[in-house]
Amino acid sequence: MKLKPGQNQSECGSEKTEMKTRTIGILGGGSWATALSKILLNNVEHLNWWMRDEASIEHVREFHHNPKYLRDVEFNVSKLSLNNNIREVIAQSEVLVVAIPSAFLHDALKDCGKDDFKGKLIVSAIKGIIPQFNLVPADYFSQHWDVDINDIGIIAGPCHAEEVALERLSYLTAAFMQEEKAIEFTSFLKCRYINVSYNNDLIGTEYCAVLKNVYAIGAGICHGLGYGDNFQAVLVSNAIREAEFLLDKVSPKHRDVKSSAYLGDLLVTCYSQFSRNRTFGNMIGKGYSVKNTMMEMNMVAEGYYATKCIEEIRQAHVVEMPIFQAVHDILYQGKNAKRTMIGLQDKLI
Repeated sequence: MKLKPGQNQSECGSEKTEMKTRTIGILGGGSWATALSKILLNNVEHLNWWMRDEASIEHVREFHHNPKYLRDVEFNVSKLSLNNNIREVIAQSEVLVVAIPSAFLHDALKDCGKDDFKGKLIVSAIKGIIPQFNLVPADYFSQHWDVDINDIGIIAGPCHAEEVALERLSYLTAAFMQEEKAIEFTSFLKCRYINVSYNNDLIGTEYCAVLKNVYAIGAGICHGLGYGDNFQAVLVSNAIREAEFLLDKVSPKHRDVKSSAYLGDLLVTCYSQFSRNRTFGNMIGKGYSVKNTMMEMNMVAEGYYATKCIEEIRQAHVVEMPIFQAVHDILYQGKNAKRTMIGLQDKLI
């Protein structure tokens, strides 16, 4: 039975893909890594989990929850192998779900070699660009670590970790080049509160996952400046059109940007109370400096780091992106947020 691109696995009737027994490892100790661990443990008997912080590992072992993120999520520790040695977790896992913030990924893998990733299925849950190489994670693992592009996938939203913790119905999209690998991986994710669909737009989905964080910062800036819902709706509807212009340049192929992996992920990131990028922008709009905002926040706002990287890519492809450029000018050129957004108003339709 074949799952059509964009088709939800729950639509496939009684013919369910038989889940293969694969050893899964998850890399990362933040909120999204914690939420994904919760999801995966609905379908696997054992999970290898790398966290950098040994104190957090000991806390999980003793108290059965992550001390820093999603503390209400309780784990059956008998199903977890926790380790702060990343190479050991990689060696013990056939499938690697990578949920390390993009700004810190290359440093986390500094002791690894290309042989460590041979024969692995790499699934990125990162919504950012690796700044040292200006590459989205799929290209980073392919070009820097020599992982076959067919052995790389990504997990896209719309989905916030906090709602996963509350077991509120959420939707994920698995993007892979090969349908068979997508079908297999969706079987690891689908559960009572998670629906999963598939598409084959690996690079486009990944770029959109990066861009939506930048646009969420823009939405947050506007909220902090006092703009209302009417303007926000115009901002977001223009943002998805703007994103499509760049996607068509970096990965020319047919895609429906109105689907949940693109527009849906953009909407939830721009509007949700749980969006750290929107929160980051809101503080900028209220007058906080970038430095003070980063100090105040306990979590990484991927969109801040992505903005600088995407600007180089935008310039290389000569794409006009007024909303994106406004956010870049505020964050990296020190432009006044209020004046910049006033200047943006006449560029929106």
